[in-house]
Amino acid sequence: MMDENKQINNTSQQLGEPTEVKQAMKSDPPAQINFNESGSEVTEQVAAQTNMSGDAATLNSENSVAATEKTEVETAALAELTQQIESVKTQLEERSTQYMRIAADFENYRKRTSKEKEDLELQVKRNTILELLPVVDNFERARSHLKPQSDGEMTMHKSYQGVYKQLVDSLKRLGVSPMRPEGQEFDPNLHEAVMREPTDEHPEGTVLEELVRGYFLGDRVLRHAMVKVAAPKEDSPAASEDQSSSANS
Repeated sequence: MMDENKQINNTSQQLGEPTEVKQAMKSDPPAQINFNESGSEVTEQVAAQTNMSGDAATLNSENSVAATEKTEVETAALAELTQQIESVKTQLEERSTQYMRIAADFENYRKRTSKEKEDLELQVKRNTILELLPVVDNFERARSHLKPQSDGEMTMHKSYQGVYKQLVDSLKRLGVSPMRPEGQEFDPNLHEAVMREPTDEHPEGTVLEELVRGYFLGDRVLRHAMVKVAAPKEDSPAASEDQSSSANS
């Protein structure tokens, strides 16, 4: 036995192994050490695997619960956001409708006030011009009746005719234009019949003469023209007697 140990020592020295390894090899049998170590390691591995399986199951359960809770929270948040979006859309539609209604009301108000302003301006202009028309009528009567004979009368005639022309030009700039009804058919919207003259030279209802001039203000009637209208000519008594005697004979 001693010889074998010596031989092992010599072999170890030749191979360069440490002395502690050799002593361990001497003290404990190798087979017994490996067996004990193997059983302990297997037990620890089984216990570790069991613990790991339990921890994994617990972790999976916790993760599943957390995922479910997260999904529910996200679903609730999404439903709340959807409800808020629908509410905002409804409010936006209401505001848009209200804005369009207010804009339409304002546009109608603007048009109405603009028309009222134009009508008021036209009415003021019309009333002012109507006050001036009698002056124009007097100038026209004077021009038709006065026949200047001397140089002085001619000078006076030219002077007031100049004033008359200036007044007429001013009325034209304001949009006033005279009517020319002679020879036209009588129109009650434009003319006022003050005389009727029987005649067979013109059809009945024809304007024969303008007694007082009528005027337009733009496209509206400023003053109706006073006119003489043609009427059918009646048969005279002498003509009726001649016709009756001719029938008797």
